Order: sequence, then structure tokens, then C-alpha cells
Amino acid sequence: MRPDFPSIGLSNVSSVNKVVLAYSGGLDTSVIVKWLREEYNCEVVTFTADIGQGEEVEPARAKAEALGVKEIYIDDLREEYARDYVFPMFRANTIYEGEYLLGTSIARPLIAKRLIEIANETGADAISHGATGKGNDQVRFELGAYALKPGIKVIAPWREWDLNSRDKLMDYCAEHKIPVEMKRGKKSPFSMDANLLHISYEGGNLEDPWSEAEDEMWRWTVSPEEAPDQATYMTISYQKGDIVAIDGEAMSPARVIEYLNKVAGANGVGRLDIVENRYVGMKSRGCYETPAGTVMMKAHRAIESLTLDREVAHMKDELMPKYAKLIYNGYWWAPERLMLQSAIDQTQDVVNGDVRIKLYKGNVSVVGRKSDDSLFDANIATFDDDGGAYNQADAEGFIKLNALRLRIAANRGRDLK
Repeated sequence: MRPDFPSIGLSNVSSVNKVVLAYSGGLDTSVIVKWLREEYNCEVVTFTADIGQGEEVEPARAKAEALGVKEIYIDDLREEYARDYVFPMFRANTIYEGEYLLGTSIARPLIAKRLIEIANETGADAISHGATGKGNDQVRFELGAYALKPGIKVIAPWREWDLNSRDKLMDYCAEHKIPVEMKRGKKSPFSMDANLLHISYEGGNLEDPWSEAEDEMWRWTVSPEEAPDQATYMTISYQKGDIVAIDGEAMSPARVIEYLNKVAGANGVGRLDIVENRYVGMKSRGCYETPAGTVMMKAHRAIESLTLDREVAHMKDELMPKYAKLIYNGYWWAPERLMLQSAIDQTQDVVNGDVRIKLYKGNVSVVGRKSDDSLFDANIATFDDDGGAYNQADAEGFIKLNALRLRIAANRGRDLK
């Protein structure tokens, strides 16, 4: 039996009449449809999002219909995802724990937002998801949902049921006559999650941090050893911190990511193998392919190096780890993330121009950058005669003023070792 929900003074959570389920059409969420009806005696609405996972989402409609679902939502969210989530994140040069480009994390607030929108449209009083009780996604979905609709009820079956293995799920399907597609061929040993920005791999031999990922695992990238022997060059154009064209061809945000995934992946760019700290407290080893994101990070930092004031750039770098942590932990809709986003976006007004990129055997190199908003002045930076633009003798006073505290400490006999 389902447990009683704790009251937090925001809503009456004693019953559920209709629930919107984040539905993939796979085994877990197909079981959840039936389980919700059995345990909560409620109507189920399914929502399937196309965020660029590379698989057809329309078959989910037929699967939901076979389960007797009457209200079925299948939405193409690729452009919204790229424009309103991925691009704003990259304006901040966001990276978690020095390596992870947050491909899974940044997709969750959009799904949470759409779940709430559908709940409002259909009169549902609850949402549900298939995230496990050990992972970060449960936190991300639910923090987003509560931020957008404080009184919403959230049902997380993996925290309630005892169907904690594939065999138990299959037995449940057999008992309740749930149609399950029996895939032929070798089953991947990895748990994979893909969207427009990346594909992640967990489980299998990756649960041993000493075990090297097999080359056959990777889907989007060739190995650097097998990448072409000739480098690929491209010019990436920016307006207000966002990519608007590649090699002179205007592209939408989603198209930018699709194109860069293809070209960078073909050059062996974008593989990552890390052990990360989950918000729920455990360490997790995961592998990621983020070809487009790897290029976007390098190119954006390059155009900012030319156009941003030094102290603005440094402050952005100081704020970025906090911003990354907020996204990783599920606080996209929190006021502090919105505050940081506003500050970050204000800095991007001058981030305009072109960056020339070289891709070669897993590496991304910046080989050129130019901007009408550039703060680089060759007349001042030159080692040759600058015509009096910079008085080198001024540096003496500058150095002595900055050395004053060091000299005082040394005169007092302070041990600096």
C-alpha cells in the first residue's frame, strides 16, 4: 500500500485523481502506468519528450494506447531545450567538478516544467517519474516541480515499490498482461541516457573505477586513434554569447548542437570518463560523450578572452562553480540560479565575433579569434615600439605598491615558508 504523504501546509495530499507520468515507453515506465492505477486508483496521462535522444518517440504513443491511456502528450522540445537551457548554461562556461558538462542535469528542468504545464492543462493533481531513489534525477525533477507548482503531488514508484530488479518488473508485466517489447540481439550492459547535448553511460564494468571503458561502448564518437589524419577547421560565429552560425551558415540552437556533434564526434572529440559526487551523497563513475559541448566550451571561452573585461571574466570564473553546482543539484528554478543567470547574461552583450577552431584526433584547439568588440589592442600589447601608448617606467611604482605588504612582513621577520 502507498504511504501517507507528509503535510507541509501547502496542499491536501491525501488523494490522487489524475497523474502526469514522464513516459519513455520502456519497461519501467510501462509498469508504472499500471502500478499507478493499481496503487492510487487514478487516471494516468503520459508525457514523452523529444529532446534529441536520437530515437523515435512516436512509438511511445502506440505503447501508451495499448496500456489504455487516453491523454497522451508527445512533444518535440529540441529547440526549446537548446535555446532556453543549453545555451544559457554555456554562457557561464559551466562545468561541474572540473570536467562534467552537465548533459543530463540540464535536461531535467525542462522536463519538470513540461510535466507541470501538462498537469495544469489536464487538471492533474500529481506528477510521476521513473527515476530511482539512488540518483540525482529524482531530486532534479521534484525540486523543479515544487518550484513551479508548490502544491503538486509527486509519486516516485522506485521509492515505494519492491520491483527492484528487471526480473521482478517482467513478472509484474506477465501478471498484469502488460505488453513488453522483447528486444532481440545482445543487450547493452550499460545504463544509457541520451539527449541533444550528450549521451551518458553507467553500470556494467564501469562500476569498477579501475576498469577501462570498452571502445565498443561509445556511440557518438570515433576513438581518437581512428579519427582522420587531417585536421578539420571551422569558424564559429557568436552574438551576445550564443552561437548563431558555423562557417557562415546561420543555424538554430538545436541545429548548432546537432552539427557540432556530428563533426566533432567524427574527429574523436568529446569522450569523458569521471567519478563524480552525486547530490544524494555517493560517488558514481560515469562515461559521457559530449562532442558539441566540448567545442562550445572551448570556443566560448576564446571569444570571451577577447571581449570581456578582465575583472568581469575573473568574477564569472569565480561564480561558475556555484552555478554549476546549482544545475547539477537541481536548482535551475531557484532564485539564486536566476540571479546568477541575470548577471551572466548581462556580461554577454559584448561577446560577439568569430572563433576559428581546429579539430584533430580528439583535441579541440583555438587557432583564431576576432571581434568588433575586442579589447585586444595590438598597439599596446606589442613588444615593439608602441609609440608611447604604454610607459614601461610606470611599472616600477605599480610593483612597489603591490609589494608593500610583502616587504613589511619580511621586515618583521615573518616566516613565509
